[in-house]
Amino acid sequence: MNLAGMIDHTLLKADATQAEIAKLIDEAKKYQFASVCVNPAWVSYAAEQLADTSVKVCTVIGFPLGATTSETKAFEAKDAVAKGAAEVDMVINIGALKDGDDNRVMQDIKAVVDAVSGKALVKVIIETCLLTDEEKVRACELAAKAGADFVKTSTGFSTGGATVEDVALMRKTVGEQLGVKASGGVRSLDDMKKMMEAGATRIGTSSGAKILEGGQATSSY
Repeated sequence: MNLAGMIDHTLLKADATQAEIAKLIDEAKKYQFASVCVNPAWVSYAAEQLADTSVKVCTVIGFPLGATTSETKAFEAKDAVAKGAAEVDMVINIGALKDGDDNRVMQDIKAVVDAVSGKALVKVIIETCLLTDEEKVRACELAAKAGADFVKTSTGFSTGGATVEDVALMRKTVGEQLGVKASGGVRSLDDMKKMMEAGATRIGTSSGAKILEGGQATSSY
């Protein structure tokens, strides 16, 4: 199994410098990760650096709170794709989900799906650490109805990251229809294998290189 091809090599911290982004990209080239996941401001740079490789550029939309308007998320996604992003990870309107406003949540996701017009994969971050199991199931169902390609556990910037239990619940909910991305707290090869066994088909981590080298990272997106 190609483990590297399941990793979104990630750097989303606010103070990331160009040198750090360049290092991320170099590691992605070396290990042939699925993508580098960077903030929108770095999409053009990453796309230029990865132009002659199979590594894709992934970015985040409405990140990390999900509390921007649907119109803003749609613009952000369309702009990112125009600048070279092949995958976009959007955060749902968490408050709307908790209010039971399922239509608003679905339309918010659909706005991003429609904005990329099939030119990029859409991964929907549901922020599991803030949700009940019932809410997690609803969020996954709404992502599927809206035409998303993946559901994703976490931003890595809230109160918790991916858990095996959440990944298993998400996989059970979406079946084989969507991919499941586990992100936040995946720091070792053992962590990654457990997430995969639970049903994850993509891993978001800042520790991809250390995972493949068999090391233990001290921190992880």
